[in-house]
Amino acid sequence: MTLAAATNENLAQISNTLIYSAMAVYTLAFLAHIAEWVFGSRSKVGRTAAALTATAPAVTVQVRGKEGGTAVLDKPKVVTRAAPGARDVPDGPGAAGGTVKGDLYGRIAIALTVVAFAVQAGGVAARAFSVQRAPWGNMYEFSITFSTVLVGAYLVFLAAGKNVRWMGLPLVGTVLIDLGIATTWLYTASDQLVPALDSYWLWIHVSTAIFCGAVFYLGAVGTLLYLFRDSYESKLARGVKPGAFLTSVMERLPSAASLDKFAYRVNAAIFPLWTFTIIAGAIWAGDAWGRYWGWDPKEVWSFITWVAYACYLHARATAGWKGRKAAVLALIAFACWLFNYYGVNIFVDGLHSYA
Repeated sequence: MTLAAATNENLAQISNTLIYSAMAVYTLAFLAHIAEWVFGSRSKVGRTAAALTATAPAVTVQVRGKEGGTAVLDKPKVVTRAAPGARDVPDGPGAAGGTVKGDLYGRIAIALTVVAFAVQAGGVAARAFSVQRAPWGNMYEFSITFSTVLVGAYLVFLAAGKNVRWMGLPLVGTVLIDLGIATTWLYTASDQLVPALDSYWLWIHVSTAIFCGAVFYLGAVGTLLYLFRDSYESKLARGVKPGAFLTSVMERLPSAASLDKFAYRVNAAIFPLWTFTIIAGAIWAGDAWGRYWGWDPKEVWSFITWVAYACYLHARATAGWKGRKAAVLALIAFACWLFNYYGVNIFVDGLHSYA
C-alpha cells in the first residue's frame, strides 16, 4: 500500500469516528431537548402569577376636566393585528415554556448541538480529503452532508435571533435517524466517482440540491406544527378546553399565523434555487450523457417536486387556498422530495441510482 493510499484510509477512519462521535453528542442534545420540554412546562407558581396578572385591576389615569373635576380612564389594551382573517394570537415563549429551568436545558441542548455540528462537519471534511473530491458521490456521503447542512441552517436561524428553538427536538431527532440510516444501511467505503459523476458540476448541482433539501425540511416542520397549532387555536376559539399536556406543548409554540408565515417564507425563498438545481442537472446531463432531458426517474421526480412546490406557492397566494389547504400541499411537496432523495436512489433503477 502506498503512502497516499494509507493516508486516505486513515482519513476515512477518522471520518467514521467523527460521525459516530457526532451521533453520540446529538443523542445528548436530544435528551436535553426532551428535558427542556418536560421540565419547561409552566410551573404552578408561573400559572398563579399569570392568573394574578390577568385579574389585576386596570391602571387608571386621572384627567382634569374643564370644571375642575376628574375623570377616570382605563388603560387602553394594545392588540397586535394579524393578517386579515387570521386570529390575533401571541407567539409562545419557545420550547422553554418561559421557565428558568426549561431555558437552562434548552441552552444546554443548543450548546451540544453546536458541538455535534462541528464534529460532524469535521467528519464530512475528512471524508472529502480521503477521496480527494466533493463528499457526496453516493447516498452515504449525501446523507451525512445533508444532515450537516440541515443543522447548520438551523443554527444560522438561531444566530440571526429567530424564534426557532421549538424546532430543536424534531430536528435533532431527524438528524439521528438520518445518520443511523446512513451508517447502518447506506455506508459505502471511500472510492472514486463513476465517470458520469466526475465533473465540476458535482460541486454545483449536488451542493444546491442538498441545501434546498435542508431548507425544505425546515419549512416542512414549520408547516406540520402549523397544522397542530391551528387546530389547537380553533378549539380555543370554539370554547373547547384542551388537555394539560396539549396546552403545555402548544402554548410554547409560535402562533399558527407565525408558523404559516415562517414556512411560506423559507419555501418561497428556496424555490428559485431548486429551479436552478434542476437546470444545472440538465446541463450536467447534456455534458455527461449527450442529452439534457431523458425522463430518468430522478429527473422526473425532481420535476414533480418542482411542480408540487409551485402549486403550493400559487395556492398560498390564492385567497381560497390559504391556510390548511396550502399547508397540505406543502407537505405533499416535501414528501415528493423525500421520495426523490431515498426512493428513487434506492428502489428505482436509473442513471442516478448510486446508492
